[in-house]
Amino acid sequence: MKLSIKTIKILFVLVCCPLALMAQKPNEQEILDTFPNKETVVYKTVDGQELDMLIFYPDEEKMTSKNPWMMHVHGGGWAGGSKYNILKKAFLGSLKSLLDNGVICVTIKYRLAKGNSNAYDAVVDAKDAARFLLKHAKRFKVDKKRYGVWGGSAGGHLSLVTALGKNADFKGDSEFKTCKPKFKCVVSYFPFTSCLNPEIRPGSIFEDGKLFVRLLGAPLDEKPELARLLSPTELLKKNSPPILLIHGDKDTVLPIVNSTYMVEVAKEKKADVELLTVKNAAHSFHGNNISPSIEELNNYATAYILSHLK
Repeated sequence: MKLSIKTIKILFVLVCCPLALMAQKPNEQEILDTFPNKETVVYKTVDGQELDMLIFYPDEEKMTSKNPWMMHVHGGGWAGGSKYNILKKAFLGSLKSLLDNGVICVTIKYRLAKGNSNAYDAVVDAKDAARFLLKHAKRFKVDKKRYGVWGGSAGGHLSLVTALGKNADFKGDSEFKTCKPKFKCVVSYFPFTSCLNPEIRPGSIFEDGKLFVRLLGAPLDEKPELARLLSPTELLKKNSPPILLIHGDKDTVLPIVNSTYMVEVAKEKKADVELLTVKNAAHSFHGNNISPSIEELNNYATAYILSHLK
């Protein structure tokens, strides 16, 4: 059997050059190594678990004594994922651009919805992470007024609740009780937006209702008040911080109706919510010929954030 030149080249790469393949898909550590100015800090300990945050700093010449900042809340179905999700394609370009524009970026670890924890605990942790930074603003050189929150999927939902939920409804570590976060903007990618509206569930991961046990720690009908607290559309008000939703029109995990519904609610409440629809994009913006492109999405999100923080 004769092999074509093209086939021989492919076999050579597969057998003899595994490092070449690795170079095409750099791992998290390789990407992290491209950011020289960073540190990991524990912001609280709860139930014997240390929760930390990874802080990315701009180059020294772009740092001041009070820098605007963005806090990233990762996705992963509320029970998975990690703070390193910020290195994924949907966020990486914006991370780099924000740092280039003098914005400190923080990505946090939070309690996952496993065992005795649920999404409510995750929001408490996210608020506590912001409270920690506000309390230690001088140490980390963060501004006490110019900051926002962003995330995708479950992290998009948690980002919305973190910004929209009342601080009194999500009390955390008593050490931070005097700090009351007030975010300037939210960027939420392909989020879940309502526990209460059954019309957004068909065709999604919430269709059969089982996922509510993970989200709420119990079936939906047993936790009506908690369901309301974890529904961004219910928390939205006229004076809520500006929100940018970015959602693919081919998403079958959390369909775009989640975002279009939130836009409808925002119009009724006269809240500032904008939706950028990504054509041909599935969840996490997977797909061919998506429009806008990943690069364009990152640039759009960056420009939106900077317009509210700078």
